[in-house]
Amino acid sequence: MIRAIRIVPADGSEADTIELDFDQRHRRRITMTSESGREFLLDLPRATAIQHGDGLELEDGSVIVVYARPEAVADITAADARLLNRIAWHLGNRHLPTEIIDGCLRIREDHVIVDMVRKLGGEVTLKHEPFQPEGGAYADHSHEHH
Repeated sequence: MIRAIRIVPADGSEADTIELDFDQRHRRRITMTSESGREFLLDLPRATAIQHGDGLELEDGSVIVVYARPEAVADITAADARLLNRIAWHLGNRHLPTEIIDGCLRIREDHVIVDMVRKLGGEVTLKHEPFQPEGGAYADHSHEHH
């Protein structure tokens, strides 16, 4: 079986893609199947957060582009920046993966957290969208781009 051996920048010339949710985009070694049906082994030196739009370089030099699969998320907004910052503090205090969008915080849908946010005065809109949370201050974002 052919292996995907590194993460590279996608340049738009790639002919194949794969759609993965947030958990599936943080792997080291697993068998995957691209949208065209090509089976390959993701075989990275260490578990790496694969970003939406990254390419997976296969041993034969071909590249499969990774797209973030839509999943159940909750978009959080608030009446003002102070309240949104307060909600962000509560999410961080719970170590919840959070995507920061202009004027909005996006988390995975979780009814307990959604209820907490509403009790704090935030507005919540449930959606089915790609989820790309912040990696954190100590996360390893380095890719082996060549």
